[in-house]
Amino acid sequence: MNRHTIKKVAGGLIGALIVFYVALLLRNFGDEIPMQRQNVNADRQNTVAIFGATGTIGGGLLKAAISDPNVDRVRVITRRPSPRIEAGVHSGKVEMTIHKNYLDYSSIRDVLADVDTVYWAIGLSAVGLDENTYREIHVDFPVELLSQWLEASDKNDRSLHYVSGSGASAKSRMMWARVKAEAESALEQVAESTGVRLASYRPALILPTEGEAHLGHRIMYAIFAPIKSAVAAESIGHAMFEVSARSQQYQNGAVLENREIVGLGDAYRERTQ
Repeated sequence: MNRHTIKKVAGGLIGALIVFYVALLLRNFGDEIPMQRQNVNADRQNTVAIFGATGTIGGGLLKAAISDPNVDRVRVITRRPSPRIEAGVHSGKVEMTIHKNYLDYSSIRDVLADVDTVYWAIGLSAVGLDENTYREIHVDFPVELLSQWLEASDKNDRSLHYVSGSGASAKSRMMWARVKAEAESALEQVAESTGVRLASYRPALILPTEGEAHLGHRIMYAIFAPIKSAVAAESIGHAMFEVSARSQQYQNGAVLENREIVGLGDAYRERTQ
């Protein structure tokens, strides 16, 4: 294939990608999710617990929780501290608990006892992990947490927010997607008829928080955000807070795709700012 032909083919591919992108942009333009405000009760989550606060999404969750005036106490359960966690502890709003065994939560039952909402953002890339290890982290860890939280507390109208991933499906050829879908289903079943509502979130491309995002993150976010295929980590936290406050709108087993996460984050900021 000569140089002229290569340029012609490359130009055609680029043109097709531009047309596809514009089509997606036009399809999403003005396509916002309507939000009813009469069912919002922001006082439902006075005490929250965050698992995975040292990660990209967890860091965004923690930042959002610290800033939320309706959250009185943030209990971070973590294997190790981070500058953001330590700053939150210094502010007096965050309580950090070092915990190592995520298949046994008996040592932190008192920490979980009065928690209104749990945000679960623990997760690892599937690259280099076998399926059994990946399943233990993404299914067994949160399922055991939910089971022991139910034993530690008899509060009504609690919620657990699980970070899944865009493309999660039991029929997927990708191991991580099948396991994430398995986690969503398992948690929903454990929560059924207990007074705990499970909500699963499937974010696409994620923009890390300020100070962690580099130029590449920002460029990719600028490209994909207009077509609702990207979301900021802190905005995921905002969306979770909005779902917590809308107890009558989101029942156990709700699954929120990236587009809905973006819309809920926008609704939260409109309501609180």
